[in-house]
Amino acid sequence: MKKTNNTGKIVSALLLGATVGGMVGAALGILFAPDKGNKTRKKLLSKGGDLTDSVKSMVIDLVEEVKKEAGTVKGKLNEAIGNGVAKIEKSK
Repeated sequence: MKKTNNTGKIVSALLLGATVGGMVGAALGILFAPDKGNKTRKKLLSKGGDLTDSVKSMVIDLVEEVKKEAGTVKGKLNEAIGNGVAKIEKSK
């Protein structure tokens, strides 16, 4: 069987980790900053929206990659089944 390339998965995981880690660090920085409560809440909401947008984008990209891989696997499976049926018919 052919080996698959996991580079895309690794890059996606690294990007997600860096994004989430960066957002957590930013949120902690805001929490410990000497701003008033209402300013801090606004900053946190803004950063939360940024994180949500980043995660949505990554999920959309991941879904597209999974669909593409599923199509490839389906094609290979159909080909293998066709070859198997042909061999069975030939051996009769």
